Amino acid sequence: GRPYVVGDEAFEMRSYLDLRYPLQDGVLSEISDRDIEVARHLLTHVVKSAEPGANDEICAVIGVPARASGANKALLLKMAQEVVHTALVVSEPFMVGYGLDKLNNTIIVDIGAGTTDICALKGTVPGPEDQVTLTKAGNYLDERLQNALLERHPELQMNTNVACAVKEQFSFVGAPGEAATFEFRAAGKPVRCDVTESVKIACEALMPDIIESIEILLRSFQPEYQATVLQNIVFAGGGSRIRGLAAYVKDKLRPFGNADVTCV
Repeated sequence: GRPYVVGDEAFEMRSYLDLRYPLQDGVLSEISDRDIEVARHLLTHVVKSAEPGANDEICAVIGVPARASGANKALLLKMAQEVVHTALVVSEPFMVGYGLDKLNNTIIVDIGAGTTDICALKGTVPGPEDQVTLTKAGNYLDERLQNALLERHPELQMNTNVACAVKEQFSFVGAPGEAATFEFRAAGKPVRCDVTESVKIACEALMPDIIESIEILLRSFQPEYQATVLQNIVFAGGGSRIRGLAAYVKDKLRPFGNADVTCV
């Protein structure tokens, strides 16, 4: 009896809905008027969830991918200003650094669903040359994991939702701990499979581009600060929960010196 449902409720009813992701890949989808309408509804829903009083001034800070275009930021800002009094559109990794009070000589890596955003913080709001946006992130990992599982077990009934559940339970990089097994369905019947190697392959598929981007941004700092920057590498976002991530990155950066990697 409602025109919209949002969030977990929408996801649970996905089989019966026209499910849309108005901020897929971290930027506003402009495919149709319907997408704009859905994005507007999402912003309105978020404001209502904050339960503002009748006379409250509503201020919004909206995170966008590090390299979101000016046009996309302007469109998002214009829409936000329809439902709030004051709005800012800010780079997501910069927001992480601001929240941690690490705004100088730091590299932030924010692994989200649609994008991985990497930012060199040098004491000021970062410019485009200080930031990298990669489209390999959580959603990409789900697809890689689905393909890796089907390669080994083609009989499984599989989609990205199942792959995501496996990822959220077992994701790791580097040396595996104990073997990971998961209960799937094959021809409607339960079947338990070892997913250890498939999870490792999918998770490590994210890493080469991230390591390369960190190295490029590290070299962009003045040489006297580079050793300090190595001690301030921070991973945030859902992807920062991948087990073994800090040790894996530290090992890959060893040619540059002793790195200190934190997952927040």
